[in-house]
Amino acid sequence: MIDTLISQITSQLGVSEEQASGGAGALFAMAKDKLGGDFSQIADGIPGLDDLISKAPSSEGGGGGLLGAASGLLGGGKLGNLAELAGTFKSLGLDGDQIGGFGEIIINFIKDKLGDQAAGLLGGLLK
Repeated sequence: MIDTLISQITSQLGVSEEQASGGAGALFAMAKDKLGGDFSQIADGIPGLDDLISKAPSSEGGGGGLLGAASGLLGGGKLGNLAELAGTFKSLGLDGDQIGGFGEIIINFIKDKLGDQAAGLLGGLLK
């Protein structure tokens, strides 16, 4: 199932498999952190998700400077979530503007596999 998601990301966004895995892993890692127990609605329905999360680059230092300060000041709101991810995406050689593309593909994937409620959990963090 994860292979299908990574394939969709690479083909639709023109990124490498490593970038697709790292970016998707970063999005899911953020969701796991922000959603707490609600994340189980997603994790329980997608085998291999923990392995994908482990492929995300460490966010330590990735969101430093202005991005890290913005994330801290925004207190974990939607803009803070995006600022947090931007540093991770940069470390993968991706543009922060690509977060939206990743998010859209992942939300649609979750919606197809797990339904609107699970997709709404992640969508609420990004939109």
